[in-house]
Amino acid sequence: MVAKNEGKMVMKNQQSPIARTACLLGLAATPLLLGAVYSDAYAMSSVAAQSIQSNSAVADTAAEVVNAFHAALKRGDTKAALELMAEDVVIFESGGVERNRAEYESHHLKSDAAFSTATVRTPISQTIATDGNFSSVMSVETIKGTFRDRPVNSRSVETMVLRKTAGVWRIVHIHWSSANIASK
Repeated sequence: MVAKNEGKMVMKNQQSPIARTACLLGLAATPLLLGAVYSDAYAMSSVAAQSIQSNSAVADTAAEVVNAFHAALKRGDTKAALELMAEDVVIFESGGVERNRAEYESHHLKSDAAFSTATVRTPISQTIATDGNFSSVMSVETIKGTFRDRPVNSRSVETMVLRKTAGVWRIVHIHWSSANIASK
């Protein structure tokens, strides 16, 4: 809903969860559009690459929150992973939707942590776009290892949208997609 406030247009957050997710996905697409226009768009900085393996609980930037989330899953620290997510997080994975943090905790969190613990993520790129209190972090990586007695060799793409509230970044949307890498 848009209202006028002292001659300025102000966006009010009275959207349905689906409309809000659509808006967040629009923000997430911003880096893709920038990458198409600017060939030197931000790609995996040394800071982002280092923090992917970090166990630090302190995360000042959106990218650090994303990387701390993955580090928590890798350690099997599901409590720390949940603390980095907003209560109203929406997660898209394998064609399914989890509509909040509690639903994710009760459905896939433990298996995601077990998968992360059993595999090795190798970053290819990470693109970040921030506009005010919203940021999108898009990552491409390879994942290798063995999970549930099956070999894993895949390329994964991930989009996370984060919202900054009271000076703290929290994950409000995750979209994961992966494909097997054919063995030669």
